[in-house]
Amino acid sequence: MDGFWIFMYDWGLVLLIGTVVLSLFASIWTKVTFSKYSKVESARHISGKMAAEHILHANRLTEQHFAESAVTIERVAGNLTDHYSPKEKVLRLSESVYDSTSVAAIGVAAHECGHAIQDSKSFLPNKIRALLVPLANIGSRFGPYMAIFGLLFSSYIGQTGIMIANIGIVLFVFAVLFYLVTLPVEFDASRRAVKALEETNILTDEELSGAKKVLRAAAMTYVAAAVSALVVLLRLIAIRRR
Repeated sequence: MDGFWIFMYDWGLVLLIGTVVLSLFASIWTKVTFSKYSKVESARHISGKMAAEHILHANRLTEQHFAESAVTIERVAGNLTDHYSPKEKVLRLSESVYDSTSVAAIGVAAHECGHAIQDSKSFLPNKIRALLVPLANIGSRFGPYMAIFGLLFSSYIGQTGIMIANIGIVLFVFAVLFYLVTLPVEFDASRRAVKALEETNILTDEELSGAKKVLRAAAMTYVAAAVSALVVLLRLIAIRRR
């Protein structure tokens, strides 16, 4: 085990640079893939909003079903700012998705519906992620800086510096856990999205293949974020051990 921490200490910086490259690649891949399939019109000319309505209706999440968890759809400013708010039961679609009839827009709208379906099913990873949010926000913002500050000044302030570093590392652990729990949440939402698109016949088989590529590219951004956070955490621990 000591050999692993020595490796992380000696090669940690190289790995950190690698994660930056991975994150950049994932971001570019997502934008390029979305841009490509945003130019491909769906054969049935269904917009992102209409697709979301179909999927929510099929899963009994609309007011017509008098569901306690009825979901409303709203337009939100920006590009790829789509998200689902479980507290408000609101699915917000960005300007590039809401009215667009492209394969990419329908894929993104279906993915957000996947989150709404998760919420209605009380998907466990979703609940865990929600519990982690407060500490994860603090950990991602301050954890690494506290750890670095404590380690840099430990020779001047002694055990106080070590204590600050330890607190920073512990806080950042919650951020890493949040990133890791996000992976099954996002993958499951995409799985539900594909299933919903298949069951509602919103897209043709060829168009569905394109939507899957959009969802896979988007998933890579979450993988890159989780890997980056994990490498940073291991690097901080390795430095602390030295």
